[in-house]
Amino acid sequence: MGIFEAIILGIVEGLSEFLPISSTGHLILASALMKLQQSEAHKVFEVTIQLGAMLAVVQIYRKQLLARPELLKKVCFAFLPTGVLGYLLYKAVKSFFQPSLVSYTLIAGGIAFILIELWMKNRPASTASLDHMSYRQAFTIGLIQSLSMVPGVSRSGATIMGGLVIGMNRKDAAEFSFLLALPTMLAATCYDIYKNYAVFHMGDWQNIAVGFVTSFVFAVIGIKALLKIITSHTFIPFGIYRIAVGIVFLIFLT
Repeated sequence: MGIFEAIILGIVEGLSEFLPISSTGHLILASALMKLQQSEAHKVFEVTIQLGAMLAVVQIYRKQLLARPELLKKVCFAFLPTGVLGYLLYKAVKSFFQPSLVSYTLIAGGIAFILIELWMKNRPASTASLDHMSYRQAFTIGLIQSLSMVPGVSRSGATIMGGLVIGMNRKDAAEFSFLLALPTMLAATCYDIYKNYAVFHMGDWQNIAVGFVTSFVFAVIGIKALLKIITSHTFIPFGIYRIAVGIVFLIFLT
């Protein structure tokens, strides 16, 4: 992988991390298109540049995080299911990084988005704000987030849909998803680097730095775009997009 490929993957990561379309899935598919081998070093690269996207959340929500300690506790509580399951199933999850699986999960997730949106139609939110969300609701979203360990499911998609199902409005569900990304991505990245530090070379770190910065810039764009979109649109277009992309890649890459 060269600098150009690192930039492309950084853009893909930044734009797709907080959109409900699966950043990991798109990274795997983009790598397949560029004929980049899914080596251990490359898999760690894909996880590590997510930290750039995570910093975008810190940049945008830093004041809220400092001013609302109770919300921060709920975020940490919601992280527990994914943290425990991710640690226990680390090796199994790594074996799932295959374009064919991503294609199927993109399609399945797209169908789920459409069905949930149709089911939620005209159902008012029952939770007034993030501050009114209970620890039980936070833990439930954390459990749903665990599904995103399978590539293609979409961490943000799972948590946003989970938030809607338990009674949150679109904006609050999206913002809690963004905040929950902080401990999730930090833990995943640090553990991946710890487990695979020996596979890196100097060139890998250069590519990671490029992908990291690119990911940060485009994640800021992605977050602001999603918040603007959900004020007047449902997630059905994302569901249709997921199905279309899954079918295309199923035909051409598997």
